[in-house]
Amino acid sequence: MPLILFVFSFLAGCASPSPDMMGAGRGQVTLEGITFTVFHQATEAEVIRMGYLSRRDRDRVPELMARAAEAVTGCAVIPGSLWTRIPGDTGVARFDLRC
Repeated sequence: MPLILFVFSFLAGCASPSPDMMGAGRGQVTLEGITFTVFHQATEAEVIRMGYLSRRDRDRVPELMARAAEAVTGCAVIPGSLWTRIPGDTGVARFDLRC
């Protein structure tokens, strides 16, 4: 049982891209103390926030996710292109890029 808990807690700290982003480039950046993993291909980026944040600390995350996408890809995020599967989610977001 302890081994199973260890494996699950190890995997919880890993970031994997969505199926349609498999094979995408990968980068990581830390902004204002929050680490983001960015997967990018062509004109799209998927940004994953790593670690736990309290609800109060999540308000600034969408802006930081956009900055992370730009920092890793070297492309500009197209304003208003943020997309999440769950409205208001600050764990995973997609952005369209202008490269």
